Amino acid sequence: MGNISSEKKQNAKSTLYNDKCDKYDYMIAVACGAIAGLIDVFMVGAPAVNGSLQVWTDAQVNQVVIAFAKKSGWTPRQGNEDNIVSAINYLERQFHVNYDQRYTADVAGVFDMSTRNHHMKSLAHSPDVVGLVFSVINQFSSTASFVDNGRLVTIQTDTFELQGGSYISKLYCGAANWFGHIMSDVAGSSGTSGRGSGIVLPFYEMFSFFDVTVEDRRSFAMVAEQVFREGYDARFGLSMAIPVILCDLAIKLIWALKHYFYHKKPLRECIPSKRHADLRMMLLIGDGTLCAIDGLDAALRSGGNWVAFFSRVNYFAWLRLAHLALREVCIRCGISFPLQKQLDAFISINEELERYLSELEKIDMEAFRRETEQYNELLKVLEAVNSEEEINVLLKNKYRELGFELPYEGDFDDFMEDRTAVLTYK
Repeated sequence: MGNISSEKKQNAKSTLYNDKCDKYDYMIAVACGAIAGLIDVFMVGAPAVNGSLQVWTDAQVNQVVIAFAKKSGWTPRQGNEDNIVSAINYLERQFHVNYDQRYTADVAGVFDMSTRNHHMKSLAHSPDVVGLVFSVINQFSSTASFVDNGRLVTIQTDTFELQGGSYISKLYCGAANWFGHIMSDVAGSSGTSGRGSGIVLPFYEMFSFFDVTVEDRRSFAMVAEQVFREGYDARFGLSMAIPVILCDLAIKLIWALKHYFYHKKPLRECIPSKRHADLRMMLLIGDGTLCAIDGLDAALRSGGNWVAFFSRVNYFAWLRLAHLALREVCIRCGISFPLQKQLDAFISINEELERYLSELEKIDMEAFRRETEQYNELLKVLEAVNSEEEINVLLKNKYRELGFELPYEGDFDDFMEDRTAVLTYK
């Protein structure tokens, strides 16, 4: 069993480069993570702070929604081209859904809900696979699914009919309707003032199921909901993603340059990938540094308040750190998934093809073409030969033309009768 396990680990690591980090790699990783952490602290902060990156990402989301509305058929009046409220109004009408209840009265008082939290309570409003699945189910069954204090609540709605003459076309229309409605909500609802309540971050809605008391008899689900109401939505998530992306790209760029110019590695070995152990470790350290600064800042500024703490925590930085750590554990333990095995196999095949291509590029194609033409001419002449004598004469002449020496001396028949004679090729 031990041999089998070690063989599996060896196979899993066969396509990896086990390069070691030096002190400069560690310094680069920490520096990139620290710079990204400072950007996160001073330019992202919390939703209520309205950091410079948040203002910028909010504006970009507004422009994307306006552009999507125009692509969907919205024709604004002259001078109203950049009116985000008008664009949202159009999308809400164009992509109407049956699960867009907003108030407690809309759900018959089963639970408390308002315009500030209904995008989180309604599972179909999530911009991920969970939201897509529940949206299609709700549209097909004329229901609406919500999460309240850790429990799933489903209510009946008015009959909702999807377009399409078959289940496949209806399924397509349901998915398109879900995406269009997400676009109508991502920049906030049309009826709200100020920034408004957008949609949740991908998979953030799953926190609603964590009905565990954490503070003043409030559950983690309630804290997560309050954080969302403070503005911790997908638009704010874009600003949180910027320092994470900058950290990742900076480390990969410096690593690639160092390998190419300092280590003199071939260009194909300087392409950043998870196959390089030193790069994986640098990314882990860099993102870990970013998370350490982010967590320390959130703890110091929150004053023990859970809502204030989680409002300052960088969602994507911690997800990235968890992903990098889990991936490293799987690689070191020799654990790989079927899809990853296929990807590794394709990577190996691609490398062999690249090596073969580099060898082919060394061939003198002009000389190869000339030699090929000579062989073709010889074949044409051989096809016209009618006797063995003519073949022998032709081959000897061609040998002399090509500058080759015969591997024997004298008459060939006499040479073959001599048992001590040896063919000598020069």
